[in-house]
Amino acid sequence: MVDSPTVPRSKTVLKRQRQTQVRNARNKSARSSLRTQERKLRNAPSAEQLKAVQSDLDKAAAKGAIHPNKAARKKSRLAKAAAKVGSS
Repeated sequence: MVDSPTVPRSKTVLKRQRQTQVRNARNKSARSSLRTQERKLRNAPSAEQLKAVQSDLDKAAAKGAIHPNKAARKKSRLAKAAAKVGSS
């Protein structure tokens, strides 16, 4: 965050801003990694890879990077897609 000379900022506000930047970067990285894993799974599905992606979705939801319902929805859709490819 940019410190404006006209707005007084307390130490706690500055610390909060730093913490928010760190968390945003961590969550953005986690979400990007999940998207990459999902894309790879859809291109070449395998049971081991499906388990790994589902585990990572659960971890991201537990840490707050994504909403738990979003994780559940993605897990369901990935499993359904993998089953469809596996049965064909």
